[in-house]
Amino acid sequence: MEEKEKPRLSRLTAIITQLQSKRIVTAKYLAEKHNVSVRTIYRDIRTLEKSGIPIVTEEGKGYSIMEGYHLPPVLFTEEEANALITLEQIVIKNKDQSLVENASSAIEKIKSILRYSQKGNADLLAERIYFGGNNKQEKTSDNLMQIQSAIIHFQLIKIEYHSSEKKQTSRIIEPFAIYSINGNFLLIAFCRLRNDFRNFRIDFIKALTVQNETFTPHNMTMQKYFEEYVQNQKHP
Repeated sequence: MEEKEKPRLSRLTAIITQLQSKRIVTAKYLAEKHNVSVRTIYRDIRTLEKSGIPIVTEEGKGYSIMEGYHLPPVLFTEEEANALITLEQIVIKNKDQSLVENASSAIEKIKSILRYSQKGNADLLAERIYFGGNNKQEKTSDNLMQIQSAIIHFQLIKIEYHSSEKKQTSRIIEPFAIYSINGNFLLIAFCRLRNDFRNFRIDFIKALTVQNETFTPHNMTMQKYFEEYVQNQKHP
């Protein structure tokens, strides 16, 4: 049960953020969001109320935070708030599950500090923005966040890679950078199998394990990579 897997304190904190990010939040929405029963959410709301959080209950509608309770350290202009909602809709279309989950969570936290009057507008705008592509909401990879972490910590990665020619190889790579083309993420890395830099489509990586071993960064820049490798169309 999620109740046991996720500490209650973490859930209560998340509920406060979700209450702040929308004008009205239903118990059903919160229950589905945290994979718990509606009755559990009722108990959570009572706990938050007893702790001094000014939660307003609107019969037949849901819950909200009393207007003016949260004084945000940063105030967004209307244009900035609208840009944020637009970015959220773009992210939702992405094919990497780990990016969608983490970016959505981050944006939700940012939305929690919008002014009260902006929250309703944000919800309305989210319903009026549509981006074509990936309409079936397909997720073809779930490792972009792991790769990004390995890049900044200079950790080796072991991958099982299926190339566009359907060839399967096992590689140890030194991740360098990520770029996107035609809606696909590509990982630039030094491949120890080929002893050279290569790019790998992230959705072609069928298994990925970040190693504890680190590596010494190469004398490489994005500009140098594109000049020396992309123009020559080198592939894995």
